[in-house]
Amino acid sequence: MGFLIDTCIWIDVERGILAPADVAAITGAEPVYISPVTIAEMKFGAENAKTSDLRQKRLASLARLKKKPRLIIDDTTGEIFGDIAAQIRKDGSQHKHRVQDLWLASQAIQHGYCFLTHNRKDFVDIPGLDLLVWEDAVKRAGRP
Repeated sequence: MGFLIDTCIWIDVERGILAPADVAAITGAEPVYISPVTIAEMKFGAENAKTSDLRQKRLASLARLKKKPRLIIDDTTGEIFGDIAAQIRKDGSQHKHRVQDLWLASQAIQHGYCFLTHNRKDFVDIPGLDLLVWEDAVKRAGRP
């Protein structure tokens, strides 16, 4: 199977809200991948840090994260993205402010990976996405 993990989870790891072991308790022995979208979002956060110390901390976190296997965005990803955006629009929802989320979801769908996030509302309407919300995963694992 495998997991693609939303940027919000990695931000919680960087902030110390979650430990890497917490993520591993959910993903188990399955491979964990990152997206160039997550790299972009983490880099943006680092470059907009309010202090140089915070910037360095965020860049160090990004460097650790970049050691994980990365997915690429290719033609197939683009086609899946287009399909998802069109379906969301047909369903009467807005996709324009969710571009990063749709790229992440497109990659998870393309590779058949489970997508782990805190943000149910941002992903619940995406057809074909194997969505796992952190809080649900924790309850299922019997963790507090």
